[in-house]
Amino acid sequence: MNKVFATVMNITPGKPLLKRLAALLLLAVVGVSLSSCAVNPATGQANLVLMSENKEKEIGLEEHEKVLASMPVYEDEDLLAYITEIGNRLVRVSDRPDLDFTFTLIDSPEINAFALPGGYVYVNRGLITFTNSEAELAAVIGHEIGHITARHAVQQQARSGLARAATAVGGVVTAVATGSGYIGSQVSQVASIWAQAGLSGYGREAELEADQLGAEYLHRAGYDPAAMIEVITVLKNQEDFRRRVTGEGGGYHGLFATHPRNDTRLQQAIASVGELDRNQVLAVDDSVFRKHIDGLIVGESNASQTRDDRNRYYQNLLGYTMVFPPEWEVVETPTTVTASGMEQGTMRVEVQRLTENIQPREFVRDKLGISDLQKSEEINQYRLIGFTGVTESSGIPERVAVIYMGPRAYVFRGTMTDPESVDEVDDQLLASIRTFRSIQRGEILPGSEMKIRFAQASEYFDFATVASTSRIAQFPEETLRLLNGYYPTGTPKAGEWIKLVE
Repeated sequence: MNKVFATVMNITPGKPLLKRLAALLLLAVVGVSLSSCAVNPATGQANLVLMSENKEKEIGLEEHEKVLASMPVYEDEDLLAYITEIGNRLVRVSDRPDLDFTFTLIDSPEINAFALPGGYVYVNRGLITFTNSEAELAAVIGHEIGHITARHAVQQQARSGLARAATAVGGVVTAVATGSGYIGSQVSQVASIWAQAGLSGYGREAELEADQLGAEYLHRAGYDPAAMIEVITVLKNQEDFRRRVTGEGGGYHGLFATHPRNDTRLQQAIASVGELDRNQVLAVDDSVFRKHIDGLIVGESNASQTRDDRNRYYQNLLGYTMVFPPEWEVVETPTTVTASGMEQGTMRVEVQRLTENIQPREFVRDKLGISDLQKSEEINQYRLIGFTGVTESSGIPERVAVIYMGPRAYVFRGTMTDPESVDEVDDQLLASIRTFRSIQRGEILPGSEMKIRFAQASEYFDFATVASTSRIAQFPEETLRLLNGYYPTGTPKAGEWIKLVE
């Protein structure tokens, strides 16, 4: 064994300790790589992996919880059930049918989807708006399932691990050579980059493999595998338009440098799947697809816009908004709002018209009759002025504030009913008051989002004419064409179902 080792590393027993140590470490790395090769369940080829399937599932669950905590989920149970039904149909004919898959809708206008190890698939609302049939939607889901069945994320982690191990070898050599006597090791923290890697893609080869696997799953499930080309074409058109308008790319998983219809390798990969026999064709009723997509939000939603403000309240009549403490229940009247937090406390906001030119401090004293404020301070936020402090009412501590906005004074009265958490609740109340501001121009209010509506094209349908009355603010004609798969030119036939935006 020593003779073999010396031959491989081109060193002799008389060589210095430094080189022998480096060689041993490098051989250990190579040994790990050889012992960690596993058969890819999707391709049947040997791939380098450094984790078991159980570990893959464990990481997937941990990262899934992080995704749910950091990204807004699109709350549409019927659409999610539809996505899950399509996904499970593809999973059953995939190369890992026994793996439990979880499908999640992300409330984001970005045109993307991604997958995490262990069976977690995420599809952005923005990507769904650009699909035009159930088969195209299935193609997107099938692509992500392909990443999971081929263990692309796990393979990428393994390659990164080897790169770090090789760096560690270099670090050992440096440490010994300098006489420091310190042998350092790099601790991998790959868990924080799983979702990021999934969103940005896994490189040309892996993406092509996921397309081919997705097409195979489409074929086995009874969908036309050509739908993979169709949906990639739609998404590529959107990326090309975005690049033309903004000069930036960054489409779905990077997409392709060339157009999908001109990409020889992609065409060959999809063609290799084969054509469906008539007996295999799934009876797809796209009226079901239209039913679930009709009403889907286009562009930013209020939830995606305020993803960090999960309990933001909008008072449309008076034109203000603020964030109440998390989980507090909000009850409103036309001019007041009250938020309650179990037994912690309450916050009530009401409005009074300003009839005198007095300072907010004087308003609290003269109009509210409060002259014994503790922890008092001025408020200056969002170009608004006010005053706040703590008083006591019937033995219960109360956070009081007034903020001027336009011709009105907004009065805040927050009680702290739990004597054991007065300071904590007061901090929450003050933090909530500091979020008070006017509703900004262009801010998306709940219920005011743009939504997809399906209609049948007439004989005289024209995208330019429809765009002239669309709510889409920028490039309405181009956007409608992209949404319907008619970019840059083309006109639907009479009777064809098309997406409008209302």
